[in-house]
Amino acid sequence: MNGFEQLLSGMPEFRQIKAAVESRDTPVLATGLSEVHKAHLIYSLTSLLRKRGLVVASDEANAMRICEDINIMAGEPVAAFYPSRDLTFHEVTGVSHEYEHARLSVLGRLSAGTARLVVASARAALQYTMPPGLLREKTRTLRTGESYRMEELLAFLVSAGYTRADQVDGVCQFSQRGGILDFFPPHTPDPFRVEFWGEEIDTISTFKTDTQRREDTVKQVDIPPAAEVVADSPSRLCRLLETAAKSLRGTQGKRAKEKLAQEIEKLEGGAMPESLDRWLPLIYPAPATIFDYLPDAVFFLCDTGNCREVLRSAQAQNSEDIKLLFEEGVLFKGCDRFNEDFVDLQRHAAEGCTVLLDTFVRSVGDIPLRQLLNINAVQLSSWSGEFSALLEEVQAYTASGYCIVVFAGTPRAAVTLAEDLQKQGINAIESEKIGAFTPRLVYVVGRSMSAGVEYPDLRLAILSQAKSVRQGIKKRPRHKEGKQLKDISDLTPGDHVVHIAHGIGVFEGIVKREIQGVVKDYIKIRYAGTDTLFVPVTQLDLVTKYVGVREDAAVRLSKLNSVEWQKTRARVKKAVEDMAKELTELYAKRMQVKGHAFSPDTDWQNDFERRFPYDETDDQLRCIEEIKADMERESPMDRLLCGDVGFGKTEVALRAAFKCVMDGKQCALLCPTTILAWQHYQTVRRRMEGFPVKVDLLSRFRTAREQKQVLDELRRGETDIIIGTHRLVQNDVKFKDLGLCIIDEEQRFGVRHKEKFKEMRANVDVLNLSATPIPRTLNMAMSGIRDMSILEEAPQDRHPVQTYVVEHDWGLVTQAIEREIRRGGQVFYLHNRVESIDSCAYKIQQLVPSARIVTAHGKMNEEQLSAVWRQLLDYEVDILVCTTIIETGVDVPNCNTLIIENADHMGLSQLYQLRGRVGRSNRRAFAYLTFKPDRELSDIATKRLAAIREFTSFGSGFRIAMRDLEIRGAGNILGSQQHGHMEAVGYDMYLKLLSDAVAEQRGEAPTHAATECMVDVRVGAHIPEEYIDNLAQRIDIYKKIAGIQTEEDALDLIDELIDRFGEPPEAVKGLVDVALVRNTASLMGIREISQRGDAVLLYPEVMDMQRAGALAVKLRGRVMVSAGAKPYITVKIPPGSEPLDTIREALAAMDEA
Repeated sequence: MNGFEQLLSGMPEFRQIKAAVESRDTPVLATGLSEVHKAHLIYSLTSLLRKRGLVVASDEANAMRICEDINIMAGEPVAAFYPSRDLTFHEVTGVSHEYEHARLSVLGRLSAGTARLVVASARAALQYTMPPGLLREKTRTLRTGESYRMEELLAFLVSAGYTRADQVDGVCQFSQRGGILDFFPPHTPDPFRVEFWGEEIDTISTFKTDTQRREDTVKQVDIPPAAEVVADSPSRLCRLLETAAKSLRGTQGKRAKEKLAQEIEKLEGGAMPESLDRWLPLIYPAPATIFDYLPDAVFFLCDTGNCREVLRSAQAQNSEDIKLLFEEGVLFKGCDRFNEDFVDLQRHAAEGCTVLLDTFVRSVGDIPLRQLLNINAVQLSSWSGEFSALLEEVQAYTASGYCIVVFAGTPRAAVTLAEDLQKQGINAIESEKIGAFTPRLVYVVGRSMSAGVEYPDLRLAILSQAKSVRQGIKKRPRHKEGKQLKDISDLTPGDHVVHIAHGIGVFEGIVKREIQGVVKDYIKIRYAGTDTLFVPVTQLDLVTKYVGVREDAAVRLSKLNSVEWQKTRARVKKAVEDMAKELTELYAKRMQVKGHAFSPDTDWQNDFERRFPYDETDDQLRCIEEIKADMERESPMDRLLCGDVGFGKTEVALRAAFKCVMDGKQCALLCPTTILAWQHYQTVRRRMEGFPVKVDLLSRFRTAREQKQVLDELRRGETDIIIGTHRLVQNDVKFKDLGLCIIDEEQRFGVRHKEKFKEMRANVDVLNLSATPIPRTLNMAMSGIRDMSILEEAPQDRHPVQTYVVEHDWGLVTQAIEREIRRGGQVFYLHNRVESIDSCAYKIQQLVPSARIVTAHGKMNEEQLSAVWRQLLDYEVDILVCTTIIETGVDVPNCNTLIIENADHMGLSQLYQLRGRVGRSNRRAFAYLTFKPDRELSDIATKRLAAIREFTSFGSGFRIAMRDLEIRGAGNILGSQQHGHMEAVGYDMYLKLLSDAVAEQRGEAPTHAATECMVDVRVGAHIPEEYIDNLAQRIDIYKKIAGIQTEEDALDLIDELIDRFGEPPEAVKGLVDVALVRNTASLMGIREISQRGDAVLLYPEVMDMQRAGALAVKLRGRVMVSAGAKPYITVKIPPGSEPLDTIREALAAMDEA
């Protein structure tokens, strides 16, 4: 938003500061500034002087706000946010690295010279990190046309902290396939693919993680380290630790020596620990901070006094923690300093080119000031979105001859606002650039800042729409889950699979078989008893991974060639058809019924939507549009809105409720529990403030007299929105004119209530909300018989949850709890056994005597539970020791530490939902997934722990969790009877049957893919292991080949193969040819093609004599038709010809008939 930096140029104080910085006559103190003014001054100074800047604020929230405001003023991301990170001192099994990667990204950009402004909290700025010289040394630059040895590069990536993976899915991973090397540096938005020709680099390009396909080509790429603390090699680290151990004395020294000896032993075995943070002082004898990366920058220090207080309390906490770690022998003398303190901050301020920014004049400690200036600036409260209020302000300012800038929130709002102002006779223009400083002119800009600003001396006012400023860490866009489901088809030997014709078996791998001199790959599947089936890989699309409803349920294997599987399939097919029929009839009936068609949005509706304090996600906007369109139709709406907890379903529902009230109708919101109703009631009341909408609550929190009054007002139509539990569907509840019913989590209501809902639905608009996400595939299958809107996009201001996977250790637990309570937060401690929950709470009480502890579990009745939730929300409890009951609980934004006992006993989807219970505010949250230091972990638990380890940010763990949740969601939508059917045939097969049934009901022919034709001819058709050595990727490619339908698909796939794995060998091309032939044949009704000697046999479903005749005429003397129980056509292969050419020739001839 260019032009912003010029606005302050007319202010004498600003010119003085600018002159002082230019002549290095600093430090200067400027007072009278709130956060938003500081951002404006920092941006203007650094832009006009073309200097780099380092901004230090007292805490992360302020730093983030300043960073975001600067970027909004600039109109591009010129400021980078540098977060603090939590060092890992204990031995952990897994830890998430989002914050470390964000820091490395900033350091990488500073090193490369691409970052201009860095904003950090005092704590982050003073934390030690890798020295700049070392970062440059440890950064390799690869250029096209230069030669590198692959082994050397791989060794470098490992030593720089990158993790090897089969396929690059996330930051700081790398993978190598032949002459192709993929890696994902922390400072770039996309990973890179480097292709070698021998030892020379042929091309370097970026690629997308979701498609694994290349995007743009570049000439060179930097590979910086992937961790802030990296050691060159285990042997060097051993030497450092041995030297340190020699100098240790005393009892504490003895303990540390023992610990070091154990570590050295592990290192000698070649095992590097997950994190080297605790040895930072040894590895970097002269460590650095962010100041060392910006030696020539202007240093802006905001609120010196607050920084001193924050650093003092952080230092006190640090000393406490370090003392404990000393006692445990984790840290020792000479390995105990991990950050600088306030004294160092003062030194940086005194030595550098420093501008101190403060709200009031107060002591700045030992910083020698050269000048002290007071700026006359006023912070304005944000504009709420109401047009009349804005108009009043604008008119008052124009009357005083001010120039005004209005931030309208979004480009769309800016256009309408500028038009509305012009209608009122105000000189307003909608513009992205701020032009000349003109009195009585209003610039309307399509963004929003954290607050408004007024500079009386300049006669300048900036008004901003009240949006919560979003986070500064750039989120990588989340891939849509629909894409991810394909990755779950990663079959590993031992997985259960479903074959369309033969049922459920166990996948035992891919085997190579040489038949008549031709090598082919077969999938080996073991069935009940000793039965084994070999399926040609060309038919991989007949086989899907079996995904049941419950995670650990025992799966019954089918018998080969038995009628049982056919019966099961027929049973499920009938059930699905019945359901599809019932749903279609319901849908048709609903379309016939006349409901109320709501009128289009009013001005009040626009005002109400503008007041939403966050930026809507694209998904939210789409869902709101879909719901409003439904409401404006005559037939009653019945829509399902799905989205994860905290993805903004409530806001979407409230906009629908408001629209309903605007038409003079009433709206009912039903919740499954009293406490949820109470929480919704608070939210709705807050959100409807300032509008004449009466909101009331009907639940057990109301006395009998109050309930009677509520019912009377409802009957008379005085209440607009009523919120309640199933109490709302009892017979004594009468509405005057109900227009919309919103049902939260329908699957948690009883059968009786659901029947009641059905009656209500007859002519009232209904919106269902569900927190379990549902699969896109199900949505597609149900399209046309069930309306669904899906929210898949997380809101922007969510911080990632710092996740640790650790052995359970009471010392660590106590530290985590004390740390959370110290910062005024609350803790969830999950102990999933009701019988021992009280003794667990007692144990925690002994460890943390000052904490207020309460327990909650499923055996308590609803009133007791409601009381517990109320206590939590009113801050009367510090620690809630509970079972998994919190999965469906309420939102407690102040609970930001979650500790789970025996995480290895829980399903991944459950862990995913539990972890979503923390990190619901703008504070950093922590999750500790602990497991018992048990010698023997069961197979399932080990598998699960491995997945949990990857679960931290994005890994297969996360994907499996999403899939399990989606299947649970599918079960919720389809109801309990369908659950059993899903289990009988597996989820994928169930979906296929469902979409066929739905298509049939709607009068469309179900699509018959090329599943029916089997091709078995002598052609080398397999993927050699030397081409793709990873089994999961090989299966994925087999699947893609089996799904080829057209010539175009085939070319696209060959393209992808060249891109990801290099030039495909002949055998792979053979596979593609077979797939194409098979597809053409199946569309012509041929179910099998095989080769016997020098002839090919075609077996049609039904013998079409006309086609056979045409074929005999075309290939005279080479065709023979054999009738019988299984009729077939024999076509001779001419000498020197390939079987596939003959098949193509025959199919072309039959097609012409």
